[in-house]
Amino acid sequence: MKKKLDQHILDTMSKDLANWHGPFYCNRKDSRLMVPKYDPMLGWTFNFASPYAFITIIVIVLLIVGSQILL
Repeated sequence: MKKKLDQHILDTMSKDLANWHGPFYCNRKDSRLMVPKYDPMLGWTFNFASPYAFITIIVIVLLIVGSQILL
């Protein structure tokens, strides 16, 4: 039962407009790396308050640049 409650709290945080800065979601209390966008039909986005978001973005960019250099 606790997991369902926690998921409800996380969903509530991602729906709170105070956590959205334009298209960017920033909430240090939310431990998720990827969160659904305010309108879930639009997909997912990074939680830019998480340090792992920047690491993930840097790795993705390095993979793209590295694949272009090697090919």
